[in-house]
Amino acid sequence: MREVHSRIDAPIGCPVVTIGGTNGKGSTCAMLDAMLRGAGFRTGMYASPHLLRYNERVRLDGVEASDERLVAAFNAVEDVRNGVPLTYFEFGTIAALWLFARARLDALVLEVGLGGRLDAVNVVDADVAVLTSIDIDHVDYLGPTREDIGREKAGIFRAGRPAICADPHPPASVEAGAQAVGAKLLLLGRDYDYTDERTQWRYRGPRGERFGLPVPALRGAHQLANAATALACLDVLHDVLPVNAQAVREGLLTVSLPGRFQVLPGRPTVVLDVAHNPHAARALAGALGNMGYHAETFAVCAMLADKDADGVIAALRPHATRWFVSGLPGARGDDGGRVRNALTAAGVASSSVRAFADVAGAYQAARETALEADRIVVFGSFLTVAAALSADARMH
Repeated sequence: MREVHSRIDAPIGCPVVTIGGTNGKGSTCAMLDAMLRGAGFRTGMYASPHLLRYNERVRLDGVEASDERLVAAFNAVEDVRNGVPLTYFEFGTIAALWLFARARLDALVLEVGLGGRLDAVNVVDADVAVLTSIDIDHVDYLGPTREDIGREKAGIFRAGRPAICADPHPPASVEAGAQAVGAKLLLLGRDYDYTDERTQWRYRGPRGERFGLPVPALRGAHQLANAATALACLDVLHDVLPVNAQAVREGLLTVSLPGRFQVLPGRPTVVLDVAHNPHAARALAGALGNMGYHAETFAVCAMLADKDADGVIAALRPHATRWFVSGLPGARGDDGGRVRNALTAAGVASSSVRAFADVAGAYQAARETALEADRIVVFGSFLTVAAALSADARMH
């Protein structure tokens, strides 16, 4: 990454916020970007993975980069690569940085792909580094414990610059990582915090309090921690990127991020969520529990082979009456057997489980079975939500 990045003309002439974490990083990126745009700043945002189009990963002022701009960026990388091998994500990251360098931005928000220390976006020195949560995922790459994973994620911290951690119980390795490089660590519950007041909420941070804040357009109580973390970023960036109360309100009310507790219009209720690890599944379970009465809940679930199906099913089993499961394609895909085994182990009756060849088939069957008072919940992977979204578009 460093070798090819050093060859390409891509100086970032604006403040950079790099956001990592097991879950919540995409939502925090989206809220921070929306609030900055609400204040009139020109922003770039790099996020992954995409749901339906690669263009979703690279946004300029909230708008997906065009095919033409992306192709020009890919060509620019290929012109200087000179045979240096790059992964799909590394290639795309350098291309995005080349595009951002040409866009005369006021602020750049980068979402870590995996881990932190060795992630492609870490080639850029963050002015503010954020960790949203530290939980068990990607253990083959990051290690089996929260201490191991925290150590890898803390690799985005930089000397003398703010580092923000939203995990309510961060592993000791995060604080050690901040001390090792001399980053200024701000912790949720100590240096900033929030209070849920049902129809609104309040924030306390380094620059004081904000009252009467609107509930974010991204659903789920867990989004308040992400919103508070985005506000902590604005607090530490205030001298260079001042954002007023109206811009904060506008950003919270207009932010959108497909696949994060996304509720489709119409009946039956359809909820799409990319939850693919136990931590995210517990957040989804909490949000489902707060939705009110539905006669039945049909779970459409497909997961990758390297994910903790038992942990995800354990969190969501109490919230589903019937299960529509399938496999996922690709090298990391699974034929659905692991999800079915996890359901059996969790005590779900085989009569409540139907298996399908693909997500589209499972989703279509759930739609055909569900009545108006029922609910369909699609989860397990970005690939699962993307397939359901595509299937839903074809049905309409």
